[in-house]
Order: sequence, then C-alpha cells, then structure tokens
Amino acid sequence: MAELVCVDPKQIRRIWPHASHFIKRAILRTGLSDFKEVEDSILDGDGLLWLAWNGEMIEAAASTVLEIANGEKSCIIVACGGDDMSNWLGLIEQIETYAKNEGCKRTRIIGRRGWLRVLEGYRADYAILEKAI
Repeated sequence: MAELVCVDPKQIRRIWPHASHFIKRAILRTGLSDFKEVEDSILDGDGLLWLAWNGEMIEAAASTVLEIANGEKSCIIVACGGDDMSNWLGLIEQIETYAKNEGCKRTRIIGRRGWLRVLEGYRADYAILEKAI
C-alpha cells in the first residue's frame, strides 16, 4: 500500500523529473490543462505535487492548487495519474484533509468522467461542453 507524500516546494526541482511523467500523461489524456502551465505552477511553488510512494518507487502523482472564487477557497486537483490505482486511490482523503485545514470549502477535480465511478462523495455539478471546429 502506498503512502501520500506532499513534496516540499524546496525539494521540487529534485523530485519533479521522477514524477512529471505521471502528470503529463494525465494531462495529455484529457487535454483539459496545459502541461507547461501546471509544471510552472508546481516549480514556482504556486501548486503542490503529491506522490503515492510505496517505499521503493512513485506509483502516482497529483497536482493541486488553491483558488478563491466569490470569497470561497477551493482545492483543485488539476491532474492525477499513476499505475495500479487500487494502491493509492484512498489517499485522496488526505488531500481533502489538507484542503479543509487550509480553509477550503470544497475539493474539485478536473479530469475524466471515470473518476465519478471510483470516488465517493463527488458529483458532477457542471459540464464542459466542447465542439471540435
């Protein structure tokens, strides 16, 4: 079973090369974010990098940012990707705890619909409508 590690922003440049492929793969799969923007956010310390670590290797990585809209703070999980989801899916509860401790009113996930099937308590309140032109 993996444990969740929030990478200290002071160590991010050392860790990023070992985890960035998980974030990039998730972003490329959906096209909902720009990898360079997410990477810059993490490397600049505006976003956080979370790792599912099994004691020997990184199994997954997620990126989060805190945003304020209409006076309410939210924790946005911008990208999450990895291998063998059953080993690390439950770790999202620790990100939710972090968000609550930071004064967030909610956690939001930007990603595929498939997350709805595996995450309890989440619902699709809004939709992204898209038309190829």
